[in-house]
Amino acid sequence: MERFLGKYSPYFYAIVRIIAGLMFAMHGSQKLLGWPVAGPPHLTGLLQVAGVIELVCGLLIAFGLFASYAAFLASGEMAVAYFKQHAPHGAFPIMNGGELAVLNCFLFLYIASQGSGSWSLERLFKRK
Repeated sequence: MERFLGKYSPYFYAIVRIIAGLMFAMHGSQKLLGWPVAGPPHLTGLLQVAGVIELVCGLLIAFGLFASYAAFLASGEMAVAYFKQHAPHGAFPIMNGGELAVLNCFLFLYIASQGSGSWSLERLFKRK
């Protein structure tokens, strides 16, 4: 399978980076802008900070601009979210509803290690 799909791996990575960034940005836009669906009615200071991190870092990751730094920050936010909001409710993510936080944490850690890659603004700016 590696021979068949391996040559496309930079493009698959770009698609994963773009989709993950956009999905993360939607969490932030939900909290801050009430879009695409209404978020929590009253945001505490910590949720406001989380919303800003999610919106800004999500867009930076999706567009491939400073993606390593943005993804590292997003990974840390997801680790904090897991241990603050989910871990107190059970020992395993499947029990406490924290699967998305754990998955995002490690996905963003991987993106932080790989950088912006193909189809990114960084790649576009480096060509000039």
